[in-house]
Amino acid sequence: MLIISPKTTPQKVVVPFDGSDDEVAFKPLTADEAKVLRKTNPPVSPWRVIVGQSLVGCLLAVATWAYSGSGQLGWSVAYGALAVVIPAALFARGMASPLSLRNPGSAMMGFFLWEAVKIALTVAMLFAAPKVVANLSWLAMLAGLVVTMKVYWFVPALGRVFQVRSSKEQLNN
Repeated sequence: MLIISPKTTPQKVVVPFDGSDDEVAFKPLTADEAKVLRKTNPPVSPWRVIVGQSLVGCLLAVATWAYSGSGQLGWSVAYGALAVVIPAALFARGMASPLSLRNPGSAMMGFFLWEAVKIALTVAMLFAAPKVVANLSWLAMLAGLVVTMKVYWFVPALGRVFQVRSSKEQLNN
């Protein structure tokens, strides 16, 4: 245990183990508690994240094209977004297959397999970029790739914001 106070330096305090069970024991949830927990914290669908990535990628490509006036920059951003969205969709589809859901061992192997496929496809798309997009702007493509990739963090947060609003609306009605 580490004790830190504002005026002193950290001190390490050793608490001897005497073998007694003074710690709080693990208490399993009741069925009702589990139901409430699932209702307040629903899982985020990977397809919702992929749709969010697609929308952000499209908006960024259009905004880049409109702001710069260069179609080549817009296509470069769009290709960067596609280099994230297409492999992510393949990964989500692979993880949803019945073979990946049989048991924990196959689920873990499926995860590693599909993650490797996703990485390999992303790298292959990046290598093919100069041949696919005429006058490719690497910086614009990288911007599209990074911004689209960061949607992973925002879609679950937005889902929670909308979920909280809908829960409050349901309570008021």
